[in-house]
Amino acid sequence: MSDIHKTTASDDKHTLPSYALGPPRRRGPGRYVSLLAFILLCTPFVLHRTDVLSHLTRQHHSSSPTNIRNPAYLIRAKNGAVASENKLCSDIGVNTLKAGGNAVDAAVSTTLCIGVANMFSSGIGGGGFMTVRVPPSVTGTTSEVYNVDFREIAPARANKTMYSKDPLAAVFGGLAVGVPGELRGLAEAHSRWGSLPWSDLVQPSVELALGWKVPTELARRIQMFAPLMLNSPDWKAIFAPEGRLLQEGELVHRTNYSRTLSVIASQGADGFYKGPIADSIIAKVKETGGVLTHEDLESYNVIVQPALQGTYRGRKIYTTHAPTSGPVLLHMLNLVEHFDDFVEEGRTGLNVHRIVEAIKFGFAARTKVCDPAFIEADYTSIKQIPTKEYASLIFTNLTDDRTHTPEYYQPVFTVPEDHGTSHSSIVDKNGMAVAITSTVNLVFGSQVMDPVTGIIFNDEMDDFSTPGIPNMFGLFPSPYNYPEAGKRPLSSTVPTIIEDAEGEFMLAIGGSGGSRIFPSVFQVLMNLDWGMDASAAVEYGRMHDQLFPLEVDVDNVYPAEYLDSLRERGHNITVSDVNRIAAVINTVKKEGDTIYAASDSRKNGIAAGY
Repeated sequence: MSDIHKTTASDDKHTLPSYALGPPRRRGPGRYVSLLAFILLCTPFVLHRTDVLSHLTRQHHSSSPTNIRNPAYLIRAKNGAVASENKLCSDIGVNTLKAGGNAVDAAVSTTLCIGVANMFSSGIGGGGFMTVRVPPSVTGTTSEVYNVDFREIAPARANKTMYSKDPLAAVFGGLAVGVPGELRGLAEAHSRWGSLPWSDLVQPSVELALGWKVPTELARRIQMFAPLMLNSPDWKAIFAPEGRLLQEGELVHRTNYSRTLSVIASQGADGFYKGPIADSIIAKVKETGGVLTHEDLESYNVIVQPALQGTYRGRKIYTTHAPTSGPVLLHMLNLVEHFDDFVEEGRTGLNVHRIVEAIKFGFAARTKVCDPAFIEADYTSIKQIPTKEYASLIFTNLTDDRTHTPEYYQPVFTVPEDHGTSHSSIVDKNGMAVAITSTVNLVFGSQVMDPVTGIIFNDEMDDFSTPGIPNMFGLFPSPYNYPEAGKRPLSSTVPTIIEDAEGEFMLAIGGSGGSRIFPSVFQVLMNLDWGMDASAAVEYGRMHDQLFPLEVDVDNVYPAEYLDSLRERGHNITVSDVNRIAAVINTVKKEGDTIYAASDSRKNGIAAGY
């Protein structure tokens, strides 16, 4: 049995005054020119939580949401654990483990559940990445760690200038839809490492989709997108069936999606990529302006390869290759590894400054990342990013007394912000572990739903760069990240697994939140180094500086003394309500014989274990 311990959302006990919040900016002028679209894009990221969990039930608070945090839970378990962003799905994953499944089986059942219950973040109409640790008990020797890349790709008719005249077409509608990869990715992982029958892993989501009670987080998202839910017949039938928005606690039904999953349960991934479901997908995407074809679906391929490996203070770090930000995460870890007393000193004003500087150099490195298959010459610039040698060169530029303007960090291009996503971290009793990040990109993806199959389609094409529009500092979009047929766009995801020096499992971690993912994972790892437990490390306030604009965006629970120290070094601090949704980190950690799991309260997540 697992122990569920309710913890405070911020162990530092500091609370700053409330601040008036304006909507965050889509970085770089000219990217979107429609005021309406701007509002639609920003709304999900600025509305506050008005509900909190009380143990496992929900109660309403009348006090100002600025000072309310959802309770956080630290799960203790002996056999296995799942940290996802939805308790229903964490429980489904643990039930898979209890039934004799391994971590890959649990990853399949958990991820499919997220696609049902948190359809605003993830689903079979999207894609993603996973990192899988295969333990010695399976390999017969030492552990092996792999990446499974099931990122959406650009359709065959995509080209570099397809959004030049209408950038919003990369965000909303059928032209924004990349070829979905999620089911191919889950099926590939299952065929290699799964143990339970495929249909057993899909069936819980088949049943869930027939009807469940609207939880707090889904209720928030329905309210945020009220015009879509009330005015589009495809969405209204599910989320406003009586002409009003569904409220928390009411039943929501995705009957046609359940039928789709039933076909997938019996036919596998082919039931999605071929046959009547594929016909319906293509028809809906074309009807809404897209160029997706049957050939695009049938030719989709998953990439499986050994994980990108690095080290940090004697530990082994396994993360994802480009086009993710895995190389950038290793680069930032390599930078702070140069500070000898960094761990022993703990959180100081100087070390907080160093974290921000490492993040800024990380974002500069990220401007070089793209799909390596589409670089005409060799991709030396990407391959060097995660190396110790490269970090040693960059480290000489870190200054302890001050920060600098963006050009100091030498970003090469500007790249678009990405969005959304869902992450789950899983470990089983044998030490098999999975870190999986899946996405439909923006909240509710392209806002295209096929009413016949119930599938919500991604808008992953928005993660490509659009030629010809410089940012405010004169940096032009990365030509390495322009859309091309069959290309995978840049991603901020970093599903990561860590082992100790002897190769024993320590941690699986990752997150959602677009461009904030890798800086947030980085900060949680620093928190763990500084002695925090898994939940406290996840819940602690975070900082974000992506070079453009000239600001450090900081949660308003971050201790004031450290913000003062940053200001003294020239940082432009913007304090934001922690109740906004910025980034969400979910992790499982093993210490001795005990597994700890924590899901981020920022998205009302609760982990599970046994």
